[in-house]
Amino acid sequence: MIINLLSQDLKTVTKNQKDGIYVTFSFSGEDKEKTTNIVNKELHGRLEKSLSSKLITGKTYETAIYREFNFSLFSHVVVIGLGKKSEFSHEVFRQALSCVYDASKSLKAEDVFVDLNDLHLKKHAPEFVKAAVEGLELTSYDFTELKSKKAKPGSIKSAKKVTSEEDQELQIHLLLNEAKSNEVKLAFEEGLILAQAVNFSKYLGDMPGNLMTPTILAEKTLEAIKGTKIKATVWDKARIAKEKMGGLLGVSMGSTQEPRFIILEYTGAAKSQKPIVYVGKGLTFDSGGISIKPSAGMEEMKYDMCGGANVIGTIIAIAKMKLKVNAIALIPSTENMPGPSATKPGDVHTSRNGKTFEINNTDAEGRLILSDALVYASEQKPELIIDAATLTGAMVVALGNIHTGYFTRNKNLKAQIEKAAEASGEWVWNMPLCDYHVQDMKGTFADLSNMSSGKGAGSATAAAFLEQFVDEGIPWAHFDIAGTGWAAGNRLKYCTKKGATGAMVRTFVELAKSYQ
Repeated sequence: MIINLLSQDLKTVTKNQKDGIYVTFSFSGEDKEKTTNIVNKELHGRLEKSLSSKLITGKTYETAIYREFNFSLFSHVVVIGLGKKSEFSHEVFRQALSCVYDASKSLKAEDVFVDLNDLHLKKHAPEFVKAAVEGLELTSYDFTELKSKKAKPGSIKSAKKVTSEEDQELQIHLLLNEAKSNEVKLAFEEGLILAQAVNFSKYLGDMPGNLMTPTILAEKTLEAIKGTKIKATVWDKARIAKEKMGGLLGVSMGSTQEPRFIILEYTGAAKSQKPIVYVGKGLTFDSGGISIKPSAGMEEMKYDMCGGANVIGTIIAIAKMKLKVNAIALIPSTENMPGPSATKPGDVHTSRNGKTFEINNTDAEGRLILSDALVYASEQKPELIIDAATLTGAMVVALGNIHTGYFTRNKNLKAQIEKAAEASGEWVWNMPLCDYHVQDMKGTFADLSNMSSGKGAGSATAAAFLEQFVDEGIPWAHFDIAGTGWAAGNRLKYCTKKGATGAMVRTFVELAKSYQ
């Protein structure tokens, strides 16, 4: 698929257009009669019967396809519903463009013209162009890497290049009179970069555990950052032991696959400027260890590295956008397996900062590998620390796959996160974290336990454990993406049904932009 931004209106395009699809939009009515409005006035008149018979209602994401309609010089017409105009947002538009992509594939089109002019976006044009590009690019992701007839979704491609062999003939043209505006052009390029970075994160998550070990994760990351200003350092098992990362080392003991600690550094500002540090859990497969998980659904535990995958996507997007910030991504990566040398319930390990923790459940391993990474992050004297992890089943119970729960005690950071999430279109929910949760994580035979002494609040007590490894005074937020890291296609139209989502990459990049 190739996405083009054209500074043209319908009349200009039809001078040379002899075939293809014309896409316009409709809004549902807000008055008592609920009058539906198709934004293209000529089509509104020609489709009066469809409107009166409620074949077109303007309902959000409603897709009405008219084959061989012969409007102007276009063969087909597609009308996408946007819901109530008062509730129209860039996230609604992002998902609506996924409907455009699906309709284009259904019609086996080569050229699709999406008319944005009749929406009268004006000063909001940049954010809606960005959303449109993201919606199209995110929807085009299809994990066929392991099929005999495969596309290549795993590579990050430059803007305007095809992303899959299957889509080579599909060109989607966005028509907007303001397309030559510098702000609109920048938004278009940023949308492509960001969506491609998210798709790369999804690819890393979708790969099975046997083909995405800690070593392979490091190798794929090194390949992806070529051509950027990102400096990479990868620590092997010997270096991890030397650096006294007892949490990461302890979790890895049951696996024949060696752990890795991946350090990615981007310098886009003066070296004196403090970096933003992103930490991502990179558990490439989680069996639960000795406290083994039930077999049903265990195949999904290949997604336990989505936090790591998503911070990799984040720093790649930051670098490709050439943001004027300094950023570091840290990914502790290992498997959690029940091998003969595996950590046993009751064992005690020591984190990088000297704090000890007793392992009362080997399936609560994510917090252990993150502990070392958070200590290392604190040593970098950062502006703030953000971590992302598929950490607790309790978060899935609390919020499902709609909102990502996050924890922070810093009011300023909370406000920044809410603003960044609103700008990105992702949904977040601030969760409670207090000293009572910290008390619940005190150990009997060590400083800490990796399991709460009480019942309930599983996500909050896990966050309280992590907090013990962040130096006082450093703004820190923990994002638990256990519910949103994969299988959100029933909520978000630009996500595959069961695959990884790249959750929070867009929000994390928005957060970085606020520090320029």
